[in-house]
Amino acid sequence: MINKKYKGVVVPMVTPVKENGTLDTQAVERIIAFFVQAGISPLLMGTTGEGNSVSQKDGLLFVETAVKAAQKRITIYAGLTGNCLAEQLAQAEAYTKAGADVIVATLPTYYALTEEQMENYYRTLADSIKGPLMLYNILATTHMSIPVGVIRRLADHPNIVGLKDSERDLERMAQCIEIAKDRDDFCYFCGWAAQSAHSLELGGDGIVPSTGNFVPEMFQQLYEAAVAGDMATANRLQDETNEIAKIYQKDRTLGQSLTALKVMMQTKGLCEPWMLMPLTRLSAAEEQAIAAKATSLS
Repeated sequence: MINKKYKGVVVPMVTPVKENGTLDTQAVERIIAFFVQAGISPLLMGTTGEGNSVSQKDGLLFVETAVKAAQKRITIYAGLTGNCLAEQLAQAEAYTKAGADVIVATLPTYYALTEEQMENYYRTLADSIKGPLMLYNILATTHMSIPVGVIRRLADHPNIVGLKDSERDLERMAQCIEIAKDRDDFCYFCGWAAQSAHSLELGGDGIVPSTGNFVPEMFQQLYEAAVAGDMATANRLQDETNEIAKIYQKDRTLGQSLTALKVMMQTKGLCEPWMLMPLTRLSAAEEQAIAAKATSLS
């Protein structure tokens, strides 16, 4: 088995904020400590982290706070979003200088892009930033899918180290895992949490489950079991984490589910369920019902 630099469980960390919308740095420290204890790494400002809504100032503070709290015990992945390349390059440089280990970038989302434009965008990013770059494909929010052929070509770029793919397509998953499977310089991370065990069984390198914000230790156990070939344990943990995910995801939009996830985390003293505009909190009654379900799990 090829030993890769980037692998394991990477949780798309929520962005904890105060009622006034500013970053809650103390909550960042608590969540990072929680992750360190479980042996997993964070992806800051991904989709679960409301990445498109975080200001440049707070984005840098988020990276700085997380890096300091992590003390090099875990890998820090920093999400890059937006539509202005100049601003993205400045943010990527700032995040890397602040200690982020990997920059993870989605496609710009305002215009529908051709395959050539997608590839050119990522090559420009990879040529321009100093730190390693990971591709992030998420059809649900960008409304575009990075074609497998583009990923295959970009995998040969010396500064592009992997793909985080959140598209719900089993055939595509298998094809992308094949691209990464036999090389030590490109990795595949599954961003479809319900297929975590399956992706690892196919030869994927890592998983990126949002439910890991609440039960990171369960996903670390799932990962370790799958890598050891104990798929019975991995699949059992998959089923158990799928049920936990339903508490905050079932019958909710993506934005509403992120608020509900913070409510669950509040029961563990990790953060408060305040959101960045345009997202908002749920009703008091709904929050109480979610908290009661979350508390019953412990």
